[in-house]
Amino acid sequence: MESPERARLDAFFQSIAQQFPAGSPATTLVITHLLSERPAFLHAMAKVSTVGAVLPKPRSIHQPTLDEVRSAFTVHDLTRALFSDASRALHYLEDAVGGKDVILLDIGGYFAKSLDTLVGKFSGRVLGVVEDTENGHQRYAALGNLPCPVISVARSPLKDCEDHLVGRSIVFSTEALVRGRGDILTSRNACVIGFGKVGRSIAQTLRALDLRVTVYDKDPVRQVQAHSLGFRTCGSAADAVREAELVLCATGNLALQQGDFAALRNGAYLGSVTSSEDELELEGLHSLYQRSAINPQLTRYEITGHYFFVLADGGAVNFLHGAAVGSYIHLVQGEILAATAALSHGRFEPGMHEMAASDRHTIARTWLDHFEG
Repeated sequence: MESPERARLDAFFQSIAQQFPAGSPATTLVITHLLSERPAFLHAMAKVSTVGAVLPKPRSIHQPTLDEVRSAFTVHDLTRALFSDASRALHYLEDAVGGKDVILLDIGGYFAKSLDTLVGKFSGRVLGVVEDTENGHQRYAALGNLPCPVISVARSPLKDCEDHLVGRSIVFSTEALVRGRGDILTSRNACVIGFGKVGRSIAQTLRALDLRVTVYDKDPVRQVQAHSLGFRTCGSAADAVREAELVLCATGNLALQQGDFAALRNGAYLGSVTSSEDELELEGLHSLYQRSAINPQLTRYEITGHYFFVLADGGAVNFLHGAAVGSYIHLVQGEILAATAALSHGRFEPGMHEMAASDRHTIARTWLDHFEG
């Protein structure tokens, strides 16, 4: 990031911190994508909390950024296993931030499985969770009676711009990978599984590139929405992928299970919008299919009479090219800062929450003041 842009971003975050001041002292554990713009956000977070540790998502680490962050913050390795076992998660929290008031910043519901134990048995206090993604939102909502406040920004209107551009960046990176193999997407059959905000953007972008797009979503309302926009729809994921030469999964919640892969057309390209463990049940194929690396970002899966290609080992395709969505991502980062400050004031009861519309208006006006034009 160039110096003038970094100065503008720092000024934006400073203004957010001033308008949403923190309450009682709190320590944050920050799960995050570690991309080139992220240090500015982490330094802003340090103004509203003590950053106890940064846990980068393994598939979205920019090495120079990691080096920079390590010089300023404690950095720990992140795995699903670290927080899927409640006793192990509790042990980690005690070692990292024992006895403190803690706010958990999440991307993908990592803390969800162990949340009851963390809230009930931790030597400090878990003040709450801030969740950034749709799949994480779903993981926390599925818990039912939450033991602490969970503020989700996943469905915030401020995230709409980011989600739209994420869809475009997914298609950009997919096209780059396919072209790298000497292939093109134009005039192909494509399938998008999941017609949320990102999936809709993907489908519209693919159609603009002259692909024939089929949509599947298990939510019948979204199926109707896709149909009303002129997309072909199907009644099951297996039916939707059967004729597709490109399949992009954007559900945030296991799009294809083991039995679905057999329906893929020979030679189809398969990609994901989020982590492979969230979208694709690939591990069950490892004993059935022979895998061979075509290049570092393209893997061929083959069994007698059937083969297909997986992009980016099933991880988020757009992170291959930095997942850049411009300054719009700072709208959501501003809302995360505001949500962290709100939790430090103890304003929310246990349960799922969103920030108030007035808070979002303040963040949007501040963004316009700093980035418009």
